[in-house]
Amino acid sequence: MAPRIVVLISGNGSNLQAIIDAINSKTLEGQIVLVVSNKKSAFGLTRATQAGLPTLTFPLKQYKDLGKTRIEYDLDLAKKIKEYNPNLIILAGWMHILSEEFLKCFDDIIINLHPALPNQFDGTNSIERAYEAFKKGDITKTGVMVHKVIPDVDKGEPLLIEEVPILETDSLDDLETRIHNVEHRLIVQGAKKILDELNR
Repeated sequence: MAPRIVVLISGNGSNLQAIIDAINSKTLEGQIVLVVSNKKSAFGLTRATQAGLPTLTFPLKQYKDLGKTRIEYDLDLAKKIKEYNPNLIILAGWMHILSEEFLKCFDDIIINLHPALPNQFDGTNSIERAYEAFKKGDITKTGVMVHKVIPDVDKGEPLLIEEVPILETDSLDDLETRIHNVEHRLIVQGAKKILDELNR
């Protein structure tokens, strides 16, 4: 039985597409049992539907409107995901910080893709911040990592790290393209690595 994967997205879903393609080409052994988005407008939902995958749209706004807490949102989301009995949860451009209460519902099976090197540019807009730092002469390279998820943002144990050079001729778009190409490869390798570890 192929490992059961749940993917959480917030936007375009290009990393989700990389996972779908890897499964279809048998590069990655697994089945995506659910794609969750916190945004109804996320194009990743269209990608999932086109691939025949089940989707769940789970916006935070309805909780806020009812005066509910972020933890209530997280626990309800965890409950929904648990119904699919995942072996692995992949955050592929999920733009919510997951609480400790959510993480406790799953035993060390959540990984995140982050477009920066460990301890550099944690949080959002990492590529833009790296590009600005390069222009100031502070750095010559950035990178991509896949890491385990803990309550501290982008601080979990790295599973894979790959450096990405920044070239003098780079525009921000050039750098983003190069980083996204690495992300699409690394997210698949990271999923494979953790599933291999779980199967030992």
